[in-house]
Amino acid sequence: MTQERLISDLIKRYPALEDIKDEILQAYRQFVSCYEAGGKLLLAGNGGSAADAEHMAGELMKGFKLERPLDAELRGKLLEVDEEIGAELGASLQSTLTAVTLVSHVALSTAYLNDVGSEGLFAQQLLGFGRPGDVLVGISTSGNSRNVLEAAVLAKAIGISVVGLTGKDGGKLKDYADISVCVPEEETFLIQEYHLPIYHCWCRMLEEHFFGRD
Repeated sequence: MTQERLISDLIKRYPALEDIKDEILQAYRQFVSCYEAGGKLLLAGNGGSAADAEHMAGELMKGFKLERPLDAELRGKLLEVDEEIGAELGASLQSTLTAVTLVSHVALSTAYLNDVGSEGLFAQQLLGFGRPGDVLVGISTSGNSRNVLEAAVLAKAIGISVVGLTGKDGGKLKDYADISVCVPEEETFLIQEYHLPIYHCWCRMLEEHFFGRD
């Protein structure tokens, strides 16, 4: 199975991740269940982890390694609306796995920061964007980022699953996460160096699951 090959390749390249292989696979399966039920991922983090949230969302929202052509029914509907533009969109648009970052909405973020403060920023956005059955991916190298923790608390209250991607002990986020993927490092930049190949692996496995041909 392609997914098994991809996780095996990840462990081969990063042997230190062997001990958290099960958690990586559990998170992947949670994402599959979410998407199959019509849900979406919501991603939050600060600094480098905000960049990782954006990066992961980017790989999910368009083609990563595979082609993702639109289905024939949608291409036909596009042509019905406008033959020229519809043909262009039908050829250029790529099927998506919906992922929303909570780090990029500048007007909303600055308004909340100015009017309220910083700690509830991700929770405020999650309240608006999230729906039961979605998954919050909280990325925090310490596992103790207050704004990520507050989003996780809200997620649990409104029926959104939480996957934590953190460092060695998982921090406080581990208390709220349904699945904690805690990489075996303590220093921030070293933790981040493991986070990237993990979420790349998730994105590749998800793409193979939903768009692969074998």
